[in-house]
Amino acid sequence: MPCDTVRLSPGQTLAQRMDQVKAALRRLEQKLQSGAVRLGIGPNGAVVFQAWADRDGVTDVCAYRTLAAEGSWALRQAVARAEQFTGRKVNVNAVAAGVHSHDGGRTWDKH
Repeated sequence: MPCDTVRLSPGQTLAQRMDQVKAALRRLEQKLQSGAVRLGIGPNGAVVFQAWADRDGVTDVCAYRTLAAEGSWALRQAVARAEQFTGRKVNVNAVAAGVHSHDGGRTWDKH
């Protein structure tokens, strides 16, 4: 997955990066469960994790894809809350295309 290899630190191995990503995703799940991080859904159906600061370089799209593939209960609950709150559904095509936000959901782009 891209978040495993894209941001290797100097001297960091791929295995170390994978461990770092897994740890960041576990922290994200805990924060989703506690409500410290919320899932936002853009007008195009793309996703953003609002207030997720300790991400260790993991993008919102990568985190969403990984947690969704794992069947994360915390993510499913966050999606349900966000869909109810925003009145729109997560668009899997937007997620697959890599549409994301760098500013907490104010703007959206594929780059």
